[in-house]
Amino acid sequence: MSDRNVRRGRPDAVRMRLWDEDPAIGEILERSETVEETRGDLVGYLEDLEEAVRVGAFDLNRIEWRSALQAIEAFKSILSPESEAIAGFSTLETLRRFARGADEDVAPGFVDEFVHLFRAIHGRSEIGRGWFVHRHSEAAASLERLPKSGRRAGIERSHFLDRLAEEVEKQIARHPSGLDREVIEQRRVQRERVLAALGGTLRDWDDPCWQADHVLKGKPGAAMLCRLVPLTGDEIAAVHLAVRHEIPWGITPYYLSLFDWRSADRRVDGQVRAQVIPPIHTVRAMVEHRADRREAFDFMREHDTSPRERITRRYPMIAILKVSDTCPQICTYCQRNWEITDAMAIERIPDRAALDPTLDWFAEHPTIRDVMITGGDPLLLSDDLLAYILERFSRMDHVRHVRIGSRIPVTMPMRITQDLVDMLGRFCEPGIRMVSVVTHVESAYEVTPDLASAVGRLRRAGLMVYNQLVFTVDASRRFQTAATRVALKRAGIDPYYTFYTKGKDEHRDYLVPIARILQERKEEARLLPGIFRTDEPVFNVPRLGKVHLRAAQDRELIGLRGDGRRVYLFHPWEKGIAPVAPWPYVDVSIGEYLERLADRGENPDDYRSIWYYY
Repeated sequence: MSDRNVRRGRPDAVRMRLWDEDPAIGEILERSETVEETRGDLVGYLEDLEEAVRVGAFDLNRIEWRSALQAIEAFKSILSPESEAIAGFSTLETLRRFARGADEDVAPGFVDEFVHLFRAIHGRSEIGRGWFVHRHSEAAASLERLPKSGRRAGIERSHFLDRLAEEVEKQIARHPSGLDREVIEQRRVQRERVLAALGGTLRDWDDPCWQADHVLKGKPGAAMLCRLVPLTGDEIAAVHLAVRHEIPWGITPYYLSLFDWRSADRRVDGQVRAQVIPPIHTVRAMVEHRADRREAFDFMREHDTSPRERITRRYPMIAILKVSDTCPQICTYCQRNWEITDAMAIERIPDRAALDPTLDWFAEHPTIRDVMITGGDPLLLSDDLLAYILERFSRMDHVRHVRIGSRIPVTMPMRITQDLVDMLGRFCEPGIRMVSVVTHVESAYEVTPDLASAVGRLRRAGLMVYNQLVFTVDASRRFQTAATRVALKRAGIDPYYTFYTKGKDEHRDYLVPIARILQERKEEARLLPGIFRTDEPVFNVPRLGKVHLRAAQDRELIGLRGDGRRVYLFHPWEKGIAPVAPWPYVDVSIGEYLERLADRGENPDDYRSIWYYY
């Protein structure tokens, strides 16, 4: 019976499931008279267990050996009084009450965490078997039979790798690309339907001004969306609620043609819909905080890291220049939803006079080497205004790299005209200064021939093009981001960052456990050729900025809440530079996340090793 099938049941049966994994811990929890006695006995038990693992008392392979030590360390961290003080609660007290039969309100995910933790500390995680062997049990036997040396070993290993590569390709193929012929044809038909509905021509379609003028927004846009695309009841309710309360949303005609118009089940176009159709919880939170959204939604505390209007500075040599407060369409999980008021709000784009004092600030700070021009979307600016900004930076010898952060290559690629790229290319001076575009592609389904053509024009003009992917639930299915990286490289885009979604409550429907992004890096990305897996998984800490999730020393697990959510403590990378205190973060429940994947048609058993990434 799988874990998922036994997760719910009578409390006694659930407790027995836990103690079956480690009867000794169950005995300690039941017999000790105080919390501190329990803590001391458990720490002693774990230290003895750690010594036994280290001296080889258990017959463990090296992967399981390391996993056991990591699990023991995580368990001891959870038991620490200091961890409890920081987390604001005691995981041990919750576990102890549960063990003693108290009517403790704990979620199945809490029990699942300890079931897998108990397995791991004894070297029973099976994390070393990997997803492939779990899917193909006979592969485990063939792997064990492989010769250890010589040409025969190389031949047999090559045969095994052929089979593994075939399975990886099969998994990637589950996630269609916008470069697939059948998808291209499907979208050609949908484009014609959009044009018919909006009264446009093929020439109009390729005109960025026409695209901008016909962005779906407000009540007319909602009506058009509901007429053209099959939607669920929740999607319709969310859009109508956003319209009624003037919550920003918008979809370009081009992006509308990327939907899967055959079904509303999100099995194919989940990432596309998730980008522009807000969850009902998000809309309600935006409505609730309309009066105080600058305070409620500024997760990264840009107010605290802005030396002047339109500038954010969190790093020693990098600063952000925000040149607009609007976009052609609104990303539903936008970091700056506290600033964005509407799609295509042209009045939110400043003129030269408004930008000059900000550009003067950059000229007065010679320590800035890298400038990120963002917004909103900076490619909504006219070519002339963009040229003026870049010309100002070109006169600052200390600025060696200018990045333009824009989703327009994905939402309105016809904006990337030859005139625009020729202008941008004039400011690329190899050996002196480079200009690059950093875009935001969420899925292989968004990578289209139009996007690839736009990127080709940018690259031929001398610009580098990078991608920042936000690791949402819809982007987190097995091999989803692997498929995206492959499609990105086919289009000429270099993967750059994989972002953990900003941990904002209004965006909770998008959040993924930290363990899943670590699992993806180890078990999926690493199977791709190196050129496809070169991005970096990062987590954004308020006021501080990016923390590399690969750097395990920058975080520690300090608690498990009764609702199954882990609590992490992130340590500042800028030790000794700024007074930034370690920051606690309450993660998403792994158990609940797996249930959400099941709702999307995934098999939770394919993700079974997720519990062992801390």
